[in-house]
Amino acid sequence: MSGEPGQGIKRLVPNNVLIAKRQAKGWSRNRVAREMERAGLHHGLGSVPDLDAIEKAVYRHETGRAVCRDPLYMELYCLVYGATSHELFGDIGQATPDADTYGVRSHKFVCAYIGADRVAALVERGVVKQADMQLGVECHAGTVLPSPGACQLRLWPFGVAVFHIREDVKFPNIASLAVWRRKSYGQNLDWGSRYLSDLTDADVKASYVLSLYWLHEPMWSGAELDTATRIMSTPRVLLERDSEESESSLGHAELVERALLAEGFDHAEIVPFGIKGISIGHASWSGVVYCPLAPQRALAEDELVATELATQAVWAYCEHINSQIEQGRDPDVPEPYGWRFLRGVRSRLTNARPQETGQHRSMRAAILETSGLVDHLTQAIDVLRETSER
Repeated sequence: MSGEPGQGIKRLVPNNVLIAKRQAKGWSRNRVAREMERAGLHHGLGSVPDLDAIEKAVYRHETGRAVCRDPLYMELYCLVYGATSHELFGDIGQATPDADTYGVRSHKFVCAYIGADRVAALVERGVVKQADMQLGVECHAGTVLPSPGACQLRLWPFGVAVFHIREDVKFPNIASLAVWRRKSYGQNLDWGSRYLSDLTDADVKASYVLSLYWLHEPMWSGAELDTATRIMSTPRVLLERDSEESESSLGHAELVERALLAEGFDHAEIVPFGIKGISIGHASWSGVVYCPLAPQRALAEDELVATELATQAVWAYCEHINSQIEQGRDPDVPEPYGWRFLRGVRSRLTNARPQETGQHRSMRAAILETSGLVDHLTQAIDVLRETSER
Protein backbone atom coordinates (compact mmCIF):
# COMPACT_ATOMS: atom_id res chain seq x y z
CA MET A 1 0.00 0.00 0.00
CA SER A 2 1.24 3.52 -0.77
CA GLY A 3 0.45 6.90 0.64
CA GLU A 4 0.32 8.33 4.12
CA PRO A 5 -1.68 6.66 6.90
CA GLY A 6 -5.25 7.82 6.86
CA GLN A 7 -4.94 9.29 3.36
CA GLY A 8 -8.34 9.43 1.66
CA ILE A 9 -10.28 9.29 4.94
CA LYS A 10 -12.73 12.20 5.15
CA ARG A 11 -12.26 14.31 8.26
CA LEU A 12 -15.50 14.86 10.16
CA VAL A 13 -16.41 18.47 10.94
CA PRO A 14 -18.90 18.63 13.82
CA ASN A 15 -21.65 21.24 13.82
CA ASN A 16 -20.65 22.94 17.06
CA VAL A 17 -23.56 25.36 16.84
CA LEU A 18 -26.10 22.53 17.03
CA ILE A 19 -24.17 20.96 19.88
CA ALA A 20 -23.95 24.23 21.79
CA LYS A 21 -27.67 24.93 21.31
CA ARG A 22 -28.57 21.50 22.69
CA GLN A 23 -26.19 21.71 25.62
CA ALA A 24 -27.40 25.22 26.51
CA LYS A 25 -30.85 23.71 27.05
CA GLY A 26 -29.44 20.78 29.00
CA TRP A 27 -30.99 18.29 26.55
CA SER A 28 -29.94 14.86 25.41
CA ARG A 29 -30.17 13.95 21.71
CA ASN A 30 -33.24 11.92 22.55
CA ARG A 31 -34.87 15.00 24.09
CA VAL A 32 -34.03 17.03 20.98
CA ALA A 33 -35.62 14.33 18.83
CA ARG A 34 -38.79 14.36 20.95
CA GLU A 35 -39.01 18.16 20.77
CA MET A 36 -38.54 18.06 16.99
CA GLU A 37 -41.23 15.41 16.61
CA ARG A 38 -43.61 17.48 18.75
CA ALA A 39 -42.85 20.68 16.82
CA GLY A 40 -43.37 18.96 13.48
CA LEU A 41 -46.75 17.58 14.47
CA HIS A 42 -47.84 20.86 16.08
CA HIS A 43 -46.99 22.90 12.98
CA GLY A 44 -48.43 20.34 10.57
CA LEU A 45 -45.18 19.85 8.68
CA GLY A 46 -46.38 16.70 6.95
CA SER A 47 -44.47 13.42 7.06
CA VAL A 48 -42.36 13.78 10.22
CA PRO A 49 -39.92 10.85 10.65
CA ASP A 50 -40.30 8.53 13.62
CA LEU A 51 -38.46 9.24 16.86
CA ASP A 52 -35.56 6.81 16.26
CA ALA A 53 -34.92 8.23 12.79
CA ILE A 54 -34.86 11.79 14.11
CA GLU A 55 -32.45 10.88 16.92
CA LYS A 56 -30.08 9.20 14.45
CA ALA A 57 -30.27 12.25 12.19
CA VAL A 58 -29.45 14.57 15.10
CA TYR A 59 -26.39 12.44 15.91
CA ARG A 60 -25.21 12.52 12.28
CA HIS A 61 -25.80 16.26 11.91
CA GLU A 62 -24.03 17.14 15.16
CA THR A 63 -21.00 14.93 14.58
CA GLY A 64 -20.59 15.96 10.94
CA ARG A 65 -21.27 12.51 9.55
CA ALA A 66 -23.95 14.18 7.44
CA VAL A 67 -24.57 17.81 6.50
CA CYS A 68 -28.15 18.88 7.12
CA ARG A 69 -29.65 19.74 3.73
CA ASP A 70 -33.18 18.43 4.20
CA PRO A 71 -35.59 21.43 4.35
CA LEU A 72 -37.81 19.54 6.82
CA TYR A 73 -35.00 18.92 9.30
CA MET A 74 -33.72 22.48 8.86
CA GLU A 75 -37.14 23.86 9.73
CA LEU A 76 -37.49 21.51 12.71
CA TYR A 77 -34.13 22.64 14.11
CA CYS A 78 -35.14 26.29 13.62
CA LEU A 79 -38.42 25.74 15.46
CA VAL A 80 -36.87 23.86 18.37
CA TYR A 81 -33.91 26.18 18.88
CA GLY A 82 -35.65 29.45 17.97
CA ALA A 83 -32.97 30.29 15.41
CA THR A 84 -32.61 30.77 11.66
CA SER A 85 -31.07 28.31 9.24
CA HIS A 86 -28.28 30.82 8.64
CA GLU A 87 -27.40 30.79 12.35
CA LEU A 88 -27.52 26.98 12.60
CA PHE A 89 -26.09 25.92 9.25
CA GLY A 90 -24.53 29.01 7.68
CA ASP A 91 -27.11 28.84 4.91
CA ILE A 92 -26.99 32.14 2.99
CA GLY A 93 -29.65 31.34 0.41
CA GLN A 94 -32.18 30.31 3.00
CA ALA A 95 -35.70 29.66 1.85
CA THR A 96 -38.82 30.70 3.71
CA PRO A 97 -41.89 28.53 4.21
CA ASP A 98 -44.78 29.15 1.85
CA ALA A 99 -47.12 31.67 3.45
CA ASP A 100 -50.22 33.63 2.51
CA THR A 101 -49.17 36.73 4.44
CA TYR A 102 -46.05 38.47 5.66
CA GLY A 103 -45.52 40.09 9.04
CA VAL A 104 -44.06 43.57 9.38
CA ARG A 105 -43.67 45.97 12.27
CA SER A 106 -44.50 49.46 11.07
CA HIS A 107 -42.75 52.40 12.74
CA LYS A 108 -44.26 55.74 11.73
CA PHE A 109 -42.68 59.04 12.66
CA VAL A 110 -45.20 61.91 12.63
CA CYS A 111 -43.29 65.17 12.89
CA ALA A 112 -44.23 68.72 13.86
CA TYR A 113 -42.55 71.93 14.99
CA ILE A 114 -44.32 73.33 18.06
CA GLY A 115 -41.70 75.76 19.37
CA ALA A 116 -39.15 75.63 22.16
CA ASP A 117 -41.41 77.50 24.63
CA ARG A 118 -44.23 74.97 24.19
CA VAL A 119 -41.84 72.06 24.63
CA ALA A 120 -40.53 73.60 27.85
CA ALA A 121 -44.10 74.11 29.11
CA LEU A 122 -45.06 70.47 28.43
CA VAL A 123 -41.93 69.27 30.23
CA GLU A 124 -42.74 71.50 33.20
CA ARG A 125 -46.33 70.15 33.29
CA GLY A 126 -44.97 66.59 33.45
CA VAL A 127 -46.61 65.53 30.19
CA VAL A 128 -43.31 63.87 29.24
CA LYS A 129 -40.39 62.53 31.24
CA GLN A 130 -36.67 62.72 30.58
CA ALA A 131 -35.43 60.04 28.20
CA ASP A 132 -32.02 59.05 26.83
CA MET A 133 -30.04 61.92 25.35
CA GLN A 134 -30.03 62.17 21.58
CA LEU A 135 -28.03 64.47 19.32
CA GLY A 136 -26.10 65.61 22.37
CA VAL A 137 -29.17 67.20 23.97
CA GLU A 138 -31.81 66.05 26.40
CA CYS A 139 -34.93 64.43 25.04
CA HIS A 140 -38.25 63.88 26.78
CA ALA A 141 -40.79 61.17 26.02
CA GLY A 142 -44.20 59.98 27.14
CA THR A 143 -46.78 57.36 26.20
CA VAL A 144 -49.79 58.60 24.25
CA LEU A 145 -53.24 57.15 24.93
CA PRO A 146 -55.50 56.63 23.08
CA SER A 147 -53.56 56.46 19.85
CA PRO A 148 -53.29 54.53 16.58
CA GLY A 149 -51.10 51.63 17.70
CA ALA A 150 -48.51 51.83 20.48
CA CYS A 151 -47.45 55.46 20.49
CA GLN A 152 -44.81 57.55 22.20
CA LEU A 153 -44.44 61.32 21.96
CA ARG A 154 -40.87 62.61 21.93
CA LEU A 155 -40.02 66.26 22.47
CA TRP A 156 -36.72 68.04 21.80
CA PRO A 157 -35.84 71.36 23.45
CA PHE A 158 -35.28 73.05 20.09
CA GLY A 159 -39.03 72.84 19.52
CA VAL A 160 -39.71 69.60 17.67
CA ALA A 161 -42.33 66.96 18.51
CA VAL A 162 -42.25 63.49 16.98
CA PHE A 163 -44.93 60.83 17.46
CA HIS A 164 -43.46 57.32 17.16
CA ILE A 165 -46.33 55.00 16.25
CA ARG A 166 -45.59 51.27 16.31
CA GLU A 167 -48.03 48.80 14.74
CA ASP A 168 -47.73 45.05 14.10
CA VAL A 169 -49.49 44.29 10.83
CA LYS A 170 -49.82 41.46 8.33
CA PHE A 171 -50.61 41.79 4.64
CA PRO A 172 -51.17 39.35 1.75
CA ASN A 173 -49.09 41.51 -0.61
CA ILE A 174 -47.17 44.79 -0.85
CA ALA A 175 -50.08 46.45 -2.68
CA SER A 176 -52.20 46.14 0.49
CA LEU A 177 -49.45 47.79 2.51
CA ALA A 178 -49.23 50.62 -0.04
CA VAL A 179 -52.98 51.29 0.13
CA TRP A 180 -52.99 51.08 3.95
CA ARG A 181 -49.98 53.40 4.15
CA ARG A 182 -51.57 56.07 1.96
CA LYS A 183 -54.84 56.01 3.90
CA SER A 184 -53.23 55.88 7.35
CA TYR A 185 -50.81 58.75 6.60
CA GLY A 186 -53.69 61.19 6.23
CA GLN A 187 -55.36 59.86 9.35
CA ASN A 188 -52.12 60.04 11.36
CA LEU A 189 -51.42 63.63 10.29
CA ASP A 190 -54.93 64.74 11.24
CA TRP A 191 -54.77 62.89 14.56
CA GLY A 192 -51.30 64.22 15.41
CA SER A 193 -52.31 67.80 14.58
CA ARG A 194 -55.42 67.60 16.76
CA TYR A 195 -53.54 66.00 19.64
CA LEU A 196 -50.78 68.62 19.67
CA SER A 197 -53.25 71.47 19.22
CA ASP A 198 -55.26 70.27 22.23
CA LEU A 199 -52.10 69.67 24.25
CA THR A 200 -50.59 73.11 23.59
CA ASP A 201 -53.80 75.14 23.17
CA ALA A 202 -52.43 76.37 19.85
CA ASP A 203 -52.97 75.71 16.15
CA VAL A 204 -50.35 73.04 15.38
CA LYS A 205 -50.00 71.19 12.10
CA ALA A 206 -48.05 67.95 11.83
CA SER A 207 -46.02 68.36 8.65
CA TYR A 208 -45.18 64.86 7.42
CA VAL A 209 -44.98 61.13 8.18
CA LEU A 210 -42.07 58.79 7.45
CA SER A 211 -42.10 54.99 7.80
CA LEU A 212 -39.62 52.34 8.85
CA TYR A 213 -40.67 48.72 8.22
CA TRP A 214 -39.13 45.87 10.20
CA LEU A 215 -39.87 42.79 8.07
CA HIS A 216 -39.70 39.92 10.57
CA GLU A 217 -41.87 37.33 8.76
CA PRO A 218 -41.19 37.48 5.01
CA MET A 219 -43.22 35.46 2.52
CA TRP A 220 -40.54 35.67 -0.19
CA SER A 221 -37.03 34.25 -0.48
CA GLY A 222 -33.87 34.73 -2.52
CA ALA A 223 -33.86 37.39 -5.24
CA GLU A 224 -37.61 37.89 -4.87
CA LEU A 225 -37.16 38.92 -1.23
CA ASP A 226 -34.63 41.55 -2.26
CA THR A 227 -37.03 42.88 -4.91
CA ALA A 228 -39.91 42.88 -2.44
CA THR A 229 -38.00 44.98 0.09
CA ARG A 230 -37.04 47.45 -2.64
CA ILE A 231 -40.70 47.87 -3.54
CA MET A 232 -41.63 48.21 0.15
CA SER A 233 -39.15 51.07 0.52
CA THR A 234 -41.06 52.98 -2.20
CA PRO A 235 -44.59 51.50 -2.01
CA ARG A 236 -46.18 54.44 -3.76
CA VAL A 237 -44.73 53.11 -7.04
CA LEU A 238 -47.61 50.62 -7.01
CA LEU A 239 -50.32 53.28 -6.80
CA GLU A 240 -51.78 55.61 -9.39
CA ARG A 241 -51.24 59.23 -8.43
CA ASP A 242 -54.88 60.19 -7.85
CA SER A 243 -56.35 56.77 -7.15
CA GLU A 244 -59.05 56.35 -4.50
CA GLU A 245 -58.90 53.77 -1.72
CA SER A 246 -61.04 51.23 -3.60
CA GLU A 247 -60.96 47.61 -4.68
CA SER A 248 -60.11 48.62 -8.24
CA SER A 249 -57.18 50.71 -6.96
CA LEU A 250 -55.92 47.75 -4.92
CA GLY A 251 -56.43 45.41 -7.87
CA HIS A 252 -54.35 47.63 -10.15
CA ALA A 253 -51.61 47.88 -7.51
CA GLU A 254 -51.54 44.07 -7.23
CA LEU A 255 -51.02 43.77 -11.00
CA VAL A 256 -48.12 46.24 -10.88
CA GLU A 257 -46.61 44.39 -7.91
CA ARG A 258 -46.69 41.03 -9.70
CA ALA A 259 -45.00 42.54 -12.74
CA LEU A 260 -42.24 44.15 -10.66
CA LEU A 261 -41.61 40.98 -8.65
CA ALA A 262 -41.29 39.01 -11.89
CA GLU A 263 -39.11 41.52 -13.73
CA GLY A 264 -37.12 42.94 -10.81
CA PHE A 265 -37.26 46.49 -9.49
CA ASP A 266 -34.71 49.16 -8.76
CA HIS A 267 -34.63 52.92 -8.48
CA ALA A 268 -31.72 55.35 -8.49
CA GLU A 269 -32.78 56.80 -5.14
CA ILE A 270 -32.87 53.44 -3.31
CA VAL A 271 -29.72 52.85 -1.25
CA PRO A 272 -29.08 49.28 0.01
CA PHE A 273 -27.35 48.72 3.35
CA GLY A 274 -27.80 45.02 4.15
CA ILE A 275 -25.10 42.35 4.34
CA LYS A 276 -25.47 39.13 2.35
CA GLY A 277 -26.72 36.30 4.51
CA ILE A 278 -27.25 38.58 7.51
CA SER A 279 -29.80 41.18 6.48
CA ILE A 280 -31.54 42.98 3.67
CA GLY A 281 -31.94 46.72 4.06
CA HIS A 282 -33.07 49.47 1.71
CA ALA A 283 -33.55 53.18 2.29
CA SER A 284 -35.28 55.71 0.06
CA TRP A 285 -36.86 59.13 0.29
CA SER A 286 -40.17 57.36 1.07
CA GLY A 287 -38.95 55.16 3.92
CA VAL A 288 -36.72 52.37 5.19
CA VAL A 289 -37.15 48.58 5.13
CA TYR A 290 -35.04 46.08 7.04
CA CYS A 291 -35.26 42.28 7.08
CA PRO A 292 -32.94 40.48 9.57
CA LEU A 293 -32.00 37.12 8.03
CA ALA A 294 -29.68 36.25 10.94
CA PRO A 295 -31.19 38.15 13.91
CA GLN A 296 -28.25 37.51 16.26
CA ARG A 297 -25.83 39.12 13.78
CA ALA A 298 -28.04 41.74 12.18
CA LEU A 299 -28.79 45.23 13.43
CA ALA A 300 -31.22 45.52 16.32
CA GLU A 301 -34.62 47.08 15.69
CA ASP A 302 -33.96 49.78 18.31
CA GLU A 303 -30.84 50.89 16.43
CA LEU A 304 -32.83 51.72 13.32
CA VAL A 305 -35.58 53.41 15.33
CA ALA A 306 -33.08 55.60 17.23
CA THR A 307 -31.39 56.66 14.00
CA GLU A 308 -34.70 57.60 12.41
CA LEU A 309 -35.88 59.51 15.50
CA ALA A 310 -32.72 61.63 15.47
CA THR A 311 -32.85 62.14 11.71
CA GLN A 312 -36.50 63.18 11.65
CA ALA A 313 -36.17 65.48 14.68
CA VAL A 314 -33.38 67.44 12.98
CA TRP A 315 -35.14 67.33 9.60
CA ALA A 316 -38.27 68.89 11.11
CA TYR A 317 -36.18 71.60 12.82
CA CYS A 318 -34.37 72.44 9.58
CA GLU A 319 -37.70 72.47 7.73
CA HIS A 320 -38.96 75.09 10.20
CA ILE A 321 -35.84 77.22 9.68
CA ASN A 322 -35.92 76.96 5.90
CA SER A 323 -39.67 77.65 5.73
CA GLN A 324 -39.03 81.01 7.45
CA ILE A 325 -36.39 81.79 4.85
CA GLU A 326 -38.80 80.97 2.03
CA GLN A 327 -41.33 83.37 3.58
CA GLY A 328 -38.78 86.18 3.36
CA ARG A 329 -38.00 86.31 7.09
CA ASP A 330 -34.80 85.90 9.03
CA PRO A 331 -35.06 82.64 10.99
CA ASP A 332 -36.01 83.00 14.65
CA VAL A 333 -34.56 80.11 16.67
CA PRO A 334 -33.79 79.55 20.38
CA GLU A 335 -30.34 80.96 21.17
CA PRO A 336 -28.77 77.65 22.38
CA TYR A 337 -29.85 75.94 19.15
CA GLY A 338 -28.39 78.18 16.50
CA TRP A 339 -25.81 77.48 13.81
CA ARG A 340 -23.13 76.20 16.21
CA PHE A 341 -25.57 73.66 17.64
CA LEU A 342 -26.54 72.49 14.14
CA ARG A 343 -22.90 72.27 13.14
CA GLY A 344 -22.31 69.93 16.08
CA VAL A 345 -25.40 67.88 15.15
CA ARG A 346 -24.13 67.52 11.59
CA SER A 347 -20.81 66.24 12.90
CA ARG A 348 -22.48 63.75 15.26
CA LEU A 349 -24.75 62.45 12.51
CA THR A 350 -22.18 62.13 9.74
CA ASN A 351 -18.96 61.09 11.50
CA ALA A 352 -18.36 57.48 12.50
CA ARG A 353 -18.20 56.65 16.20
CA PRO A 354 -15.22 54.65 17.57
CA GLN A 355 -17.40 51.72 18.74
CA GLU A 356 -19.76 51.81 15.76
CA THR A 357 -20.06 48.66 13.64
CA GLY A 358 -19.80 48.62 9.85
CA GLN A 359 -23.46 47.60 9.63
CA HIS A 360 -24.58 50.56 11.72
CA ARG A 361 -22.41 52.96 9.74
CA SER A 362 -23.85 51.72 6.44
CA MET A 363 -27.40 52.04 7.77
CA ARG A 364 -26.83 55.56 9.07
CA ALA A 365 -25.17 56.67 5.83
CA ALA A 366 -28.05 55.25 3.73
CA ILE A 367 -30.70 57.00 5.84
CA LEU A 368 -28.85 60.33 5.79
CA GLU A 369 -28.23 60.15 2.04
CA THR A 370 -31.81 59.35 1.08
CA SER A 371 -33.33 61.86 3.52
CA GLY A 372 -31.30 64.74 2.11
CA LEU A 373 -30.69 65.86 5.70
CA VAL A 374 -27.03 66.84 5.27
CA ASP A 375 -27.88 69.40 2.54
CA HIS A 376 -30.84 70.56 4.63
CA LEU A 377 -28.53 71.04 7.63
CA THR A 378 -25.84 72.83 5.64
CA GLN A 379 -28.33 75.35 4.27
CA ALA A 380 -29.76 76.01 7.73
CA ILE A 381 -26.28 76.43 9.23
CA ASP A 382 -25.22 78.89 6.53
CA VAL A 383 -28.35 81.02 6.88
CA LEU A 384 -28.27 81.09 10.69
CA ARG A 385 -24.59 81.98 10.67
CA GLU A 386 -25.18 84.78 8.15
CA THR A 387 -28.06 86.31 10.12
CA SER A 388 -26.19 86.06 13.44
CA GLU A 389 -23.22 88.03 12.05
CA ARG A 390 -25.30 91.01 10.89
